[in-house]
Amino acid sequence: MAMQTTSDNESGEPMMDINTTPLIDVMLVLLIMLIITIPVQTHAVKLDLPVNQANNTPPPVDPIKNVLSITANGTVTWNGTGVNLDQLRQYLDVSQQMNPIPELHLQPEPEAPYGTVDEVLAVTKRAHVEKMGFIGNEAYMKAF
Repeated sequence: MAMQTTSDNESGEPMMDINTTPLIDVMLVLLIMLIITIPVQTHAVKLDLPVNQANNTPPPVDPIKNVLSITANGTVTWNGTGVNLDQLRQYLDVSQQMNPIPELHLQPEPEAPYGTVDEVLAVTKRAHVEKMGFIGNEAYMKAF
């Protein structure tokens, strides 16, 4: 009998290599399942529901919508009038007691200081603002 030196495995000998194709298939399926189950990232500001408090001072609050702007130099304006954070809280408290509750449109400029925007958001959260929207987000695409 002659000895075969070919490696084409025609003689029926068992293969000594590991078949990795099933392993790769299982890993790809697990990777796809992981990607599908990752939750979608949403950017939201948590606002608590308001608690009604009596306040008899009528500030300039529009019953439909109010625009809260923050300029590049950090000035906070309520419907075009400059306000500080204490006045802002009073305006927000009055607006949240109205029926129906007016919308609050927050419109910071792209160059507005982040600290000021953060302080304004903190005041709106403490005031329990229910209806709030961010206006002009498309300006931030051009800012960076």
